[in-house]
Amino acid sequence: MPAFNPVALIGRHNGGTSTESLTALGRFLAQRGCQVLLEKATAAACAVEGFEVADYAELGARAQLAVVLGGDGSMLSAARHLAAHGVPLVGVNQGRLGFMTDIALGRMLEVTGQLLDGQYSIEERTMLAAEVVRGGQSVFATLALNDVVVNKGAVGRLIEFSVHVDGEFVYDVRSDGLIVSTPTGSTAYALSSNGPILQPGVPGVVLVPVCPHTLSNRPIAVSDRSRIEVTIRHAVDAMLNFDGQPLYDLRESDRVVIRRAQNSARFVHPPGYSYFAMLREKLHWSEMY
Repeated sequence: MPAFNPVALIGRHNGGTSTESLTALGRFLAQRGCQVLLEKATAAACAVEGFEVADYAELGARAQLAVVLGGDGSMLSAARHLAAHGVPLVGVNQGRLGFMTDIALGRMLEVTGQLLDGQYSIEERTMLAAEVVRGGQSVFATLALNDVVVNKGAVGRLIEFSVHVDGEFVYDVRSDGLIVSTPTGSTAYALSSNGPILQPGVPGVVLVPVCPHTLSNRPIAVSDRSRIEVTIRHAVDAMLNFDGQPLYDLRESDRVVIRRAQNSARFVHPPGYSYFAMLREKLHWSEMY
């Protein structure tokens, strides 16, 4: 009996996942006795046939494992859709860096076989829940695995905002924006803005100003149990982004309230996985020059 059954297959919705890889993996899973569920948008984008097609709601209700063929963006999207259902994820890297995609494409079938044999570990990853409060009413809410970002829009002018943590005033900032990052997101946008890297199990969230007008505004780490509130004081154009997706236009006096989400993303790691080995590989640490 395979360790996971049924198994969902999810690819890039822009067609960046190869039909051949999806088909090969689907056939391999079927040969191992797994029922294969192909995510609906993936089936349409990649023109894959021969497997049962299901939307995310059905995947969440039925799948015991979701295999994501793509890059970190595909993993982020799948995590947001499936976290509430507790479906664990594992990634096959068909992107660029692939901080979250543990399986190399060339070892896809070999490593998937190991997972089906019960050789794996599961890691919980913190997610963020964020909402926009306007005039005392919640007007938008969503989840993020990497980060929630308040930033300037297309106009390109600095925005002014204040930050409170658990009701206590932290600072006023004039900058290009603010990144509120989970440990998972600490190797993404936050890292490029001089934020620290947090191990995935660290119970913290990092606040990273983006190009602040005052050089003393530095990243700060707070408890992941904190309630973070960002209030827009002045902005010609401001946008709220979740995991790199521009989702909501902000106005002056809007409050963005960010908390730890009730549900976590669940990552399946193959045998031999090491977070620090992954960092060394992706960030080229310890290389001789």
